[in-house]
Amino acid sequence: MAGNFFLVGLMGAGKTTVGRALARKTGKTFYDSDHEIEARTGVRVATIFDIEGELRFRDRESSVIADLVRMDNIVLATGGGAVLRPENRAELSRHGVVIYLRASIDDLLARTMHDKNRPLLQIADPRSKLQSLLEQRDPLYREVADIVVDTSQQNVNLLVSRLLDQLHTIPAKT
Repeated sequence: MAGNFFLVGLMGAGKTTVGRALARKTGKTFYDSDHEIEARTGVRVATIFDIEGELRFRDRESSVIADLVRMDNIVLATGGGAVLRPENRAELSRHGVVIYLRASIDDLLARTMHDKNRPLLQIADPRSKLQSLLEQRDPLYREVADIVVDTSQQNVNLLVSRLLDQLHTIPAKT
């Protein structure tokens, strides 16, 4: 299956988990934009948020995405906020098939509540924050997505199998 696959969605939607499984099934190379940022800077994303703030982090994220989308035959799990910048949405749309992984707030909360590496959720009411992020970002995810997949309460292998069926119906972008 030719072309690149880019996963978008809120933190906890399953981008990294599904991305790795999708890459294995398709023989593509898997990348996670947050991991690439950490590899380039030598520090955790949470540290970048603390020291440089979200704006500078988003600059770094845009640079990493611009580099990665130009590669061939990859699966890329983007950070949850990657779609906030129009240039990122344009790059993703131009260079591959964009898959929006969506999950319920309950599932997102259950998957992220014990993860201290989620700087936007280190607050008293993470449920409200997730709801607010979903309201803000859902229209952007939908704008850029070629496919929308609900990851709530689904087995990863079954989800990837269903996703592959959908991907066969979409022309590859290069």
